[in-house]
Amino acid sequence: MTKLRLGPIADDRPVRLTIELPAAVHRDLIEYARLLSRESGQDEIMPAKLVVPMLARFMETDRGFRKQRLKAGFGGRAPSDPV
Repeated sequence: MTKLRLGPIADDRPVRLTIELPAAVHRDLIEYARLLSRESGQDEIMPAKLVVPMLARFMETDRGFRKQRLKAGFGGRAPSDPV
């Protein structure tokens, strides 16, 4: 497998990304936000607020990603995590 080309990222400030989603994915995100707000008893949740926790959860639970990160010497932490 190829090695990731990015090195440590020193800046911890939030980064704005602009992405295009397929219409079906957007509809599912809206539905997920609706169901989550109903299940948790919260007011309406904006679908965009789900993207970060979903991506973070995906990467946390991706065994292949964790394995490659360990192999790269980051001990299970992201290169930008404080030591």
